[in-house]
Amino acid sequence: MNNIFGIITTGNQKPLLGELAMKRSVSAMPVAGKYRAIDFVLSNMVNSGIDKVGVVTQYSYRSLTDHLGAGKEWDLDRRNEGLFLFPPYLSMEHKGWYKGTADGMYQNISFLKRSHEEYVLIATGNCIYSTTYNGLLEKHIETGADITMMYYDMAGTPLEELREFGQIKVDETGRVVDLMEKPLSPKDTVVSMGVYVLKRELLIELLEESSSHGYYDFVRDILIRKVHELKIYGYEFKGYWRTVNSISWYYKINMDFLNKDVREDLFGGGKKVFTKVKDETPAKYNPEAEVKNSIIADGCIIEGYVENSILFRGVRVGKNSRVVNSIIMQGSVIENDVSLEHVIFDKEITITANHSLKGEVTAPMIVGKNRKI
Repeated sequence: MNNIFGIITTGNQKPLLGELAMKRSVSAMPVAGKYRAIDFVLSNMVNSGIDKVGVVTQYSYRSLTDHLGAGKEWDLDRRNEGLFLFPPYLSMEHKGWYKGTADGMYQNISFLKRSHEEYVLIATGNCIYSTTYNGLLEKHIETGADITMMYYDMAGTPLEELREFGQIKVDETGRVVDLMEKPLSPKDTVVSMGVYVLKRELLIELLEESSSHGYYDFVRDILIRKVHELKIYGYEFKGYWRTVNSISWYYKINMDFLNKDVREDLFGGGKKVFTKVKDETPAKYNPEAEVKNSIIADGCIIEGYVENSILFRGVRVGKNSRVVNSIIMQGSVIENDVSLEHVIFDKEITITANHSLKGEVTAPMIVGKNRKI
């Protein structure tokens, strides 16, 4: 796929993520003990042979840019091609944040015009899945589509939870005949994955036209407005796919990593998900430690009981403490005789001895970073 380059959009603010996304980009949300959400789509691009990727950053982007660096871990630290980061302009000419996904790409349209590849792949950075995009590009060329977008059937998901997803309807030929962005009353379970492929020159034309009319959002102002004018086709994805857009989904995604079938789908068969590696000593389990069905990252010290939980780097669990069905982020300290169930700790939380916190599986308890309880 040397005739295509990638653009990753990192999303708008997600109020449903609450404190967890107050000071970090949603695409930088930590998952599965050592990854960030963006690692998956970026690795998908690299595994597809895409060696030039632009990342359009937006709110609270420092954590994201710190994580990505020069792209070394994804073999994108190159003199030519490689990784390009596009934070919002804060100069006198361009004030404030990007007004939307289309505006973010338009403000960096020189990157598109300087590129020589025929096709561009656009993907959102807060989705968890593992694939290559070769089949998507082949389908796009085969159908002669203007735009081809990936979609996923979330059968079994309560309709009220589908309100946070864009809906897509395709006809018997695979052509998209309707698009709805986060409808209040979803009528189906087929949703857009936020992945699109189209020709670079067409994208430039669409962005320039959109900007000239004061439109800023790629989905609402381009795709939905032109769904009947352009030949837009769908490409169904049937593996594991989830998006980090609420506390509920963030919790479910991390718990899914404890499922062997999900791990096989994401990492099995030679699939590779790259991330920024931090040097830590291996996790240490003291004689009294007991761990069941959990992911324990490097640098952790376990003296208590851990079950069905995700522990990120450098977490300490004291004697006679229980951590069950919980997500504990980097550097947190759980002292002796503590009980935690259905909780999410952000980074560097200390919970002192003899305390107990309990949330619900549908509403886990959140503790913001750098706190002592």
